[in-house]
Amino acid sequence: MRARIIVSVVVAAGILLGTSGCNLLAPQSTTAKYDASDGVSGDVGDLAIRNAVLLSEDGSTASLLVTVVNTGDSAHSLNVQYKGATEKVTQKVNVDANSSVTIGTPDAPNVSVTDADTQPGSLFPVFMQYGNETGIELLVPVLDGSLETYSTLVPTAAP
Repeated sequence: MRARIIVSVVVAAGILLGTSGCNLLAPQSTTAKYDASDGVSGDVGDLAIRNAVLLSEDGSTASLLVTVVNTGDSAHSLNVQYKGATEKVTQKVNVDANSSVTIGTPDAPNVSVTDADTQPGSLFPVFMQYGNETGIELLVPVLDGSLETYSTLVPTAAP
């Protein structure tokens, strides 16, 4: 009788461990970082660059759309650099401490890419860096205004 109880407990423990062991060995998918939208992301020191995309209708002029989150206690001046037709072009965007800024939306800072091959459907290298921090180069996807979300943010030709 006693042996039967011990065997039942061992079998029950084996079933319990066998069915719950998956969580012990398998990685949790909720801890994996990924880009949930159309753009790409990266980190530079205290600055988190999120969902960076370039918007272009004709491939010669584009507008950078990106959210930059500053988790630090001091403001930073982010250098956004790309290679134009003849030289590297650097534009600066200020990001206050413990705040975020969305570049490329109405009433927000704007980073325009001109004199570069930014054909929709391609990837365009953009380098971001501030202060003495090591920068990051992102291969930013170039989109056109066919998606309703971006249709009002695509740069238009000057009249």
